[in-house]
Amino acid sequence: MRRAGLYNRQHAKQVGGGASVKAKIGKLLLAVVVLLICTVSLLFTSASTSGAAAGSGYRSEINLEKLWRSADSGGWRPSSAPRSDWPPPPSETNGYLRVRCNGGLNQQRTAICNAVLAARIMNATLVLPELDANSFWHDDSGFRGIYDVEHFIKSLRFDVNIIEKIPEIRKNGKTKKIKAVQLRPPRDAPISWYTTDALQKMKEHGAIYLTPFSHRLAEEIDNAEYQRLRCRVNYHALIFKPNIMKLSQSIVDKLRTQGHFMSIHLRFEMDMLAFAGCFDIFNPKEQEILKKYRNENFAPKKLVYKERRAIGKCPLTPEEVGLILRAMEFNNSTRIYLAAGELFGGERFMKPFRALFPHLENHSSVEHSDELPENTQGLIGSAVDYMVCLLSDIFMPTYDGPSNFANNLLGHRLYYGFRTTIRPDRKALAPIFIDREKGRKAGFEEAVKQVMLKTNLGGPHKRISPESFYTNSWPECFCQTSPKNPADKCPPDNVLEILNSQLSQENDDPESNSTSVGER
Repeated sequence: MRRAGLYNRQHAKQVGGGASVKAKIGKLLLAVVVLLICTVSLLFTSASTSGAAAGSGYRSEINLEKLWRSADSGGWRPSSAPRSDWPPPPSETNGYLRVRCNGGLNQQRTAICNAVLAARIMNATLVLPELDANSFWHDDSGFRGIYDVEHFIKSLRFDVNIIEKIPEIRKNGKTKKIKAVQLRPPRDAPISWYTTDALQKMKEHGAIYLTPFSHRLAEEIDNAEYQRLRCRVNYHALIFKPNIMKLSQSIVDKLRTQGHFMSIHLRFEMDMLAFAGCFDIFNPKEQEILKKYRNENFAPKKLVYKERRAIGKCPLTPEEVGLILRAMEFNNSTRIYLAAGELFGGERFMKPFRALFPHLENHSSVEHSDELPENTQGLIGSAVDYMVCLLSDIFMPTYDGPSNFANNLLGHRLYYGFRTTIRPDRKALAPIFIDREKGRKAGFEEAVKQVMLKTNLGGPHKRISPESFYTNSWPECFCQTSPKNPADKCPPDNVLEILNSQLSQENDDPESNSTSVGER
């Protein structure tokens, strides 16, 4: 018994010792496996991040050579041609649609796009849109003074019928004018308002006059073909007159004689500063001017400068723009075209910017034309600025909140081939600039650079509210030759021939002329 007991104790000791060794080996193996998994995971994460960066426009470091080129398209290309059945407008329509587009050039531009879509929705004949001469620059150039009317009408012939004015009718041997009944559309009105209220009035009176017509049709519409029509209007039909295009190209050519150039929309103007409520950096007299302008033009609202500044609601100052560019490693030889009205505060605010980047130009300094001096703040001056910014190698808006100019350009440059845009994240940059003002300058440039590395620089990206459709028409107005989603497939190369054929059949078939929009 004693032997058996001794054996059992010895056996237990041996077994226990073996188990201990095995346990240690097991723990060691587990540690090795965990280490391998972590290493593989780290490598995979790094690769995934790099892939995402390439696709989204994010970068691990700033490469100026790449910035001067267009962003990575990810296999997408612009395309606003119809991809499904798109019948031509019938010769006989439900009536005439007149609109008055209020605001500045780019607010009017979006209104024109909406007017064409509204006409298509109601099967109406669109009267050439009126551009408001009173509410912004007191510029009475009108549609014909800014845009190529013949091109506009011809390029949209597959979509809507457009005429320059409502024709007179003969009734009982007398010539009679059709009087358009005036309506005020709700802001961001749904399609249903146009197919019910507006259409009913049109059928009753023969014509309707929608005024004002700024932001009077919802941007987000669950109909990709309607959205593509907006793009056809914005990026193909709305072409500035030849004299404006020639003037713009002349400025671009002169700027390019010394290589690349960037354009900046320096939105440091009285109306935007008053709107934003950013007064404290100005002297008492300037603050009084801004507050007066705000009280006269905007709804009352308590605005605290420090709070507004901390959340990025203030336009960047010219100096801040310069500091961002320097942090991104642009040097003082960079050629910059400034698209801006009269800068509030004048040279006092421009001096620090000019010290960082002395090669600053605007349309008046580059092109000495008889056409520009009287229109520097008018529609023609804005049209020239728009084209130069569109054609520049890099575009940078300093305040893309309610700025129609910046937002339209961002969308146009995306459609124009994913051209590089630098969009400062004012909310993320605000604490960095505030620290600098308080004397904490250590690591300033690196902090700014890290913020800018996280911004999209012009590549395709998902539209997330409050981003406007006119700022980002991807994916509706883009396509891929080899898509994963069939809806993203590019239309056939002969799409124009197909539309022409349909239009010819419509015009040749007398029965089709009486077809109502409902029957289609």
